Amino acid sequence: MTLPEQLRPPRGLTYQELLDADSHTVPETYRWNVPADLGLADIPISRYLSREAHEAEKERLWSRVWQIACREEQLPEVGDTFVYDIADRSFLIVRHAPGPDGLRAYPNACLHRGRALRDAPGRVAELQCSFHGFCWSLSGELERVPSSWDFPHVEPEKFSLPRVQLDTWGGFVFLNPDPNAESLAAYLGVLPELFTRWPLDQRYTRAHVTKVINANWKLVQEAFMESYHVVTTHPQLLPGFGDANSQYDIFGNVSRTISPRGVASPLIGWRPTEQQALDSALDVREDDPPVLVVPEGGTARQMLAEAARSALRPALGDAVEELCDAELVDSYFVNVFPNAHPWGAFNQIFYRFRPNGDDHRSALMEVQLLAPFAGERPPPAPEIRLGPDEPWRDAVEVLGSLARVFDQDEFNLEAVQRGLQSTARTGVLLSAYQESRIRHFHHLYEQWVPAGESR
Repeated sequence: MTLPEQLRPPRGLTYQELLDADSHTVPETYRWNVPADLGLADIPISRYLSREAHEAEKERLWSRVWQIACREEQLPEVGDTFVYDIADRSFLIVRHAPGPDGLRAYPNACLHRGRALRDAPGRVAELQCSFHGFCWSLSGELERVPSSWDFPHVEPEKFSLPRVQLDTWGGFVFLNPDPNAESLAAYLGVLPELFTRWPLDQRYTRAHVTKVINANWKLVQEAFMESYHVVTTHPQLLPGFGDANSQYDIFGNVSRTISPRGVASPLIGWRPTEQQALDSALDVREDDPPVLVVPEGGTARQMLAEAARSALRPALGDAVEELCDAELVDSYFVNVFPNAHPWGAFNQIFYRFRPNGDDHRSALMEVQLLAPFAGERPPPAPEIRLGPDEPWRDAVEVLGSLARVFDQDEFNLEAVQRGLQSTARTGVLLSAYQESRIRHFHHLYEQWVPAGESR
């Protein structure tokens, strides 16, 4: 499907027209152009504000949907454990054996009095409850019951830890509390094909930052699903970022935006030089010396592509010469319903958004930078946790210029939450195309959480 003529951006080239000028042949998946007509209806504001909507999500969404719990690299050795919390539920991921099938997930609860079996990640030889000492093997079989004479009604062969559906893709560990859920492969649909050239399981976590934001989790993630806000929220990016040239695609449970870099926004009222476009794309501040210099007749896009090829060569070798400019330069951000945002191509960003515990008015925004590597896999970076009053800039040493961009985004989010609580409107207004991924999210959301339960 091509973009309906009436929805074409009023100025500038389409993303497909920009691809025609690439110095290399672009992958076929870049040529997929799949807009969706999802109507023009408002999104109910109560969905972001009401406790009833949060309770409905716990029952209808988080208890039934495939969701990312952690990275496989966080459990490299037998005995490694990871605690995954979502809303008011907790799950325990355990590596009980080496290899790709050596992971299991259990409800994080002792079968005696219900205490959480683990409070934090760590390596153990067995799963022993800290309360009374009931103990299970890593693969979930009952090993010991203290004062077993007093529990004649416990039959060891029937007292194993219940298992939760678990599968992996791209180095991520997914779980689904619903024993009758469809397979992860069926759920992900086209996603693996999109990432064929950029296998995320061959990346390691170079940086990991989690921040509490005082806004509903859906509201927070929606700020990272479109480039429409860039013109106002991130104006410093415009000389080198084609926000209005972006393409938005919808595929089953997956959606994506591709935004070109190294080209000027068609919305600014002046024509930057190629050097200004390059400086903007590289976050070079006024009066700072340029990081790279565009030669006579060259373009910012060419310079960005060549710089990326040089940076990736130690990890990828001569394979970098096969990569097109778009893979090396453009922002390619994907959403896997309901809350995972892996970036495609050789971008390193991964986002995840969750309720902050059982509080529907605050969220956890998690950022991981997933970098390619050569040789032995480096250990994953330790997680840095930021509270609601700590700026992203506190993590600038690991996030670089992204920290400043995230602070600009967060500046809006708490204000949106306050505004929604005060507005006379009952619905959130969305555009037809540039915010179509948010519409797509809510289209799926309403299938999981029917409208009568999410208000």
